[in-house]
Amino acid sequence: MKIFAKISWLFASIVILTCLTLSILLYFILPRPYPRKLSSWLIRLTTFYSAEIKGKEDEDAQMILINHQSDLDIGLMETISKKDFAWVAKKELFDIPFFGLALKLPNDIPVERESKTSLIALLRNVKDRLEKNRVIAMFPEGTRSQTGKMLPFKSGAKVVADKYKLRVQPVVLIETAKCYNIKKFYYKPARIKVIYLDPFVADKNDKEWLNNLRDKMQKVYDDELANCSSHR
Repeated sequence: MKIFAKISWLFASIVILTCLTLSILLYFILPRPYPRKLSSWLIRLTTFYSAEIKGKEDEDAQMILINHQSDLDIGLMETISKKDFAWVAKKELFDIPFFGLALKLPNDIPVERESKTSLIALLRNVKDRLEKNRVIAMFPEGTRSQTGKMLPFKSGAKVVADKYKLRVQPVVLIETAKCYNIKKFYYKPARIKVIYLDPFVADKNDKEWLNNLRDKMQKVYDDELANCSSHR
């Protein structure tokens, strides 16, 4: 089984890299967001994973906050939503030769950690994307967590949401790392559950809303695992 999982990982990784390259080329032909959505659907269909959606996507949401476990997370969200997402990602990813174009061409948003200058740029870029009717997509943990416990949420998500009084919708992805894990060279086709939580409008007077949201999302995650035998 371990050998099969590694072979499956190699196949899935080749598909992902090929489709990422395709999306880069398509940006010179098709308008955003079609290149990313087409390539994401191609990955999903070719690697045979599927999605089960619980809750409802809010049509008026201006920002989505998602827990992060796997490199599949972005592609999964692109296949289940028609929204034109502007993904916030580490600046280092934008600087990767060639593949950084997959973030630059759709005009996603780079951010440098622990940089006040970057925070100003982040706010400016978010305003620009919102004015273009795009939806800001962030992983508030800042990096992948594969332990089942969400990392502390970075303050940038709160600063951005508070500044523009955004309508925020949290999204909980269940065990995507058990489907595709680049560190463990593991891939197994799975039906991934996506849980949309109730949206809310960010309130800067509530100093703890981001921390409380992290606790709420973790509880939803834990309850899903406890109540669904397929995840045990």
